[in-house]
Amino acid sequence: MIKIIAHIDMDSFFASIEEINNPQFKGKPIVVGADPKEGYGRGVVSTANYKAREYGIHSAMPITKAWQASEKAKSQGKEGVVFLPPDFELYEKSSHNILEIIKKYSDLVEQASIDEFYFDLTLSKTFEKAEAICRKIKEEIKKEEELTCSVGIGPNKLIAKIAAGVKKPNGLFIVQQDNKESFLEPLPIRTIPGIGPKTAELLSRHNISTIRDLKKFSGDTLKEILGKRGEEIYDKARGIDDSSIIENREVKSIGEQSTFEQDTFNIVFIADELEKYCTRLFKRFKQSGFTKFKTISIIVRFSDFETITSAKSFKQPLEVGDIKKFQLEALKLLLPFLDKRKNPQLKKMRLLGVRIENLAK
Repeated sequence: MIKIIAHIDMDSFFASIEEINNPQFKGKPIVVGADPKEGYGRGVVSTANYKAREYGIHSAMPITKAWQASEKAKSQGKEGVVFLPPDFELYEKSSHNILEIIKKYSDLVEQASIDEFYFDLTLSKTFEKAEAICRKIKEEIKKEEELTCSVGIGPNKLIAKIAAGVKKPNGLFIVQQDNKESFLEPLPIRTIPGIGPKTAELLSRHNISTIRDLKKFSGDTLKEILGKRGEEIYDKARGIDDSSIIENREVKSIGEQSTFEQDTFNIVFIADELEKYCTRLFKRFKQSGFTKFKTISIIVRFSDFETITSAKSFKQPLEVGDIKKFQLEALKLLLPFLDKRKNPQLKKMRLLGVRIENLAK
């Protein structure tokens, strides 16, 4: 029996939720992310709705560039962008509701991220029946959450994910087993999950820009070019993916981080910021349903963009009542970055973050 896998990708999830909860912004270009501070802000865009994307704004873009794009649009007589801070508690609640809707229609569901879901519809037996189920899910999400999503249906997770991007926003696209390769061939190589900018640049040196180009190379040759990942890329170019749906995928970590408004080596300021992050993080930990964790890590990014992570694990897990110990241990991890042990040139810091890992209930 050929597997039938569906993938749901919510449309500009954060921005869409903000539009629902702030009716005054309905129909306007919205960016969720760091505060642009009138062009002098730090950090990046978390998500942009489709109107904002028309201005060239996209996820992970520096917030200063998003501001500049908004100002350019305004100079052309268009609406300026509405910049909003993220509200992760609100987004996580909606994500949970969407997951529960999908579970009504499939016994095997994987939440891949806050706004992406895979689910198995093999028991529906035909792609036509699977399509009918997905349309019901789309309708229910629209009714209950007032959100749209794009759906891909295919014979495996890889094809389903790529298919979900074909007709965004609010689309549905099906790729069956016998036409998966012809579907993939004209697409750019960056479409394949796992091929990022560096890998694409490496492949471009061999005149590889589309998946059709990629298929001209043997597995051994791709292994020579890309190392051990070459074999995996060889299979993906042919629509081969045996990965399973991982039901009840647990959250692996919870973190807080922020880019400072100015690069700094002010020890008091940095320590105060760490304490704020720890307080917010512990609040999220208590709300998460987890009761203990074994690992703390901090991330430091210096003014030259060098980024270092430092972590500590405990034999005895920390629990919900251990916030003071958590703050102390996080501070101990930070201190070597405030002297020459891990910062020999005493460089200023640009970003600081703290994270808890190895969560358990």
